[in-house]
Amino acid sequence: QVQLVESGGGLVQAGDSLRLSCAASGLTFSNYAMGWFRQAPGKAREFVAAESRRGASTFYADSVKGRFTISRDNAKNTVYLQMNSLKTEDTAAYYCAADMVWVPSKREVDYDYWGQGTQVTVSS
Repeated sequence: QVQLVESGGGLVQAGDSLRLSCAASGLTFSNYAMGWFRQAPGKAREFVAAESRRGASTFYADSVKGRFTISRDNAKNTVYLQMNSLKTEDTAAYYCAADMVWVPSKREVDYDYWGQGTQVTVSS
């Protein structure tokens, strides 16, 4: 069955960096656009970043543009989220998701598969 497994979360200080990874199995990874979403306590899940099947196109939420970078390695069936200059408001559970389209959506309802999430906590 399809599995998406996130890793790399943790507790960091404001200004630090983290790289999240999401390893996919049970699907033809290169046939899926990949996205990252996050959910802070008491808030709805929100779009963070997404990348097209071959990595030619990337999309970011305004709140992370210039600080976060999404990338993928289709040979390793893995998508990454490099997070720099972290802020306390970036604290959330981060989820990766897969969508069988060429151009990824920013809407979580469009994604076919989801990981279980990895927690990122940024302290001041």
